[in-house]
Amino acid sequence: MASGTVRVEIDGHLAIMTVSRPEKLNALDLDMLKALAAASDAVEANPTVRVAILTGEGKAFSAGGDIKAWGHMEAQEFGHAWVRYGHRVFERLATLRVPLIAALNGHALGGGLELAGAADIRIAEEQIKIGLPETGLGMIPGWSGTQRLVKRFGAQIVRRMALGGEIFTADEARQFGVVDMVVGTGTAVEAARDYARRVAARGPAALEIAKLMIASANGEDNGTAVEALGSILVAKTADLREGVAAFSEKRPAQFKGEW
Repeated sequence: MASGTVRVEIDGHLAIMTVSRPEKLNALDLDMLKALAAASDAVEANPTVRVAILTGEGKAFSAGGDIKAWGHMEAQEFGHAWVRYGHRVFERLATLRVPLIAALNGHALGGGLELAGAADIRIAEEQIKIGLPETGLGMIPGWSGTQRLVKRFGAQIVRRMALGGEIFTADEARQFGVVDMVVGTGTAVEAARDYARRVAARGPAALEIAKLMIASANGEDNGTAVEALGSILVAKTADLREGVAAFSEKRPAQFKGEW
């Protein structure tokens, strides 16, 4: 399926989401954010999918937020329609029920790095550069660059990118724990496919629950993780089946405390 500027391909248990605006180095605008949200929903709703890959078309993973998309906005519109909406979209990606692998086929800068940061695993090609250049434009990383990236990468490396404007190579990013693997130019997607096959061979329920528990341990939306885990557990019980049946049959429920 295609949703605007994001393609979604299903290959067995694997979903591949490709950000497709290569003429702009996959710089993100509102249409792309909406397309990412739709792609996330499509992957989430497909029961056959066990793992997903996120990548970019062309020479870049993503050059970040398109200045032409937000540069004219007044403060309120910028805060609500751009920053808050983008935050919700990236949170949607970060909380997919399936593991998400980012195949960094090109530079990941600003919002592009924040997009990559929503993934569980990052595989980068050797030629890429990563960084958070926003303060050089008089703005801040607004799509969880100072929040999720700090939790996942550590505060000091984010300080160096956001405050010092440092741009790192793929090898440097691997040393700092920002990416997990460095591969040759043009091979990130295939390497991600190989890793995805490894993930997909494991227990789907165990993967989903392990992802929730790891996110909770890392301080990422503990409330959602706890409620999701609790709901999954309760959904397996005989008491819930009895409660639903009693409601449908318009009779008092006869709970037995059976798991």
